[in-house]
Amino acid sequence: MNLASEIGLAGLTLERWKAIAELVSFVVGAIAAVIAVMTYRNNAKRERAKWAVQLYEKFYEEDRYKKMRDKLDGTQNAEEIEALVEEESAEFTDYLNFFELVTFLAKTKQLSESDVLSLFHYYLRLLKGQKAVMKYLNNQKNGFEQLSGFLKRTKL
Repeated sequence: MNLASEIGLAGLTLERWKAIAELVSFVVGAIAAVIAVMTYRNNAKRERAKWAVQLYEKFYEEDRYKKMRDKLDGTQNAEEIEALVEEESAEFTDYLNFFELVTFLAKTKQLSESDVLSLFHYYLRLLKGQKAVMKYLNNQKNGFEQLSGFLKRTKL
């Protein structure tokens, strides 16, 4: 008696071998697809975390936005904020452009809305709470559509 008959493989035809090979190929392909999806998700999370750290460092650890953060930080009265907006300094528009980038990254799913709010909730709420700033952002000629839209639809 040969080995094939001992383990019960003697009766398998070529058709059955082909079916078994197809089944094994399907299972291996399905496992590979699951692994690929898991790898993609892990890489996407890692990339979002990298963006978040870079934005955090740029906004909080560098001095570039510190003066504007202080100017907009709730202690200013409406007239001072209106003057700041009307002056339209490079410092002010750079500050808004930073948040335009952040909200663009949220819209394109490079960051989640939750990430954005976790990092910048306070300062976005300050912007949203200033009528003069919101009027400026809502004026399409100023080019802050992403930021304006984000502030409108987000509960801050």
